[in-house]
Amino acid sequence: MTDLDDQLAGALLRSARQRMGLSQRAFADLIGVAQPTLSAYESGRRQPTLPTLMRMLHRAGLDLRLELVELDDHDAVLSQWEDSLDEASRRRLRSRGYRLVSDVA
Repeated sequence: MTDLDDQLAGALLRSARQRMGLSQRAFADLIGVAQPTLSAYESGRRQPTLPTLMRMLHRAGLDLRLELVELDDHDAVLSQWEDSLDEASRRRLRSRGYRLVSDVA
């Protein structure tokens, strides 16, 4: 798993808890886990399974919705196009206010 994968469930739980204005202890009680377990989830030290995550959020009155969509590769296409530009073209685009992928990286 990547660092982002290790933090996703915890970030969702932390967001839900903060949205409700609850402490870790109060939110842990609400969703049916021990406070140290919730802390481990929020910090990325532990990962709940997807069914467990959905069950905890349901207990908090929230619904996690997942959607499969076609792959959006427009960033890769733009990056490839940008690589084909000469430096004069890049300067001209920047002077017109365009932000290039290489400017962000």
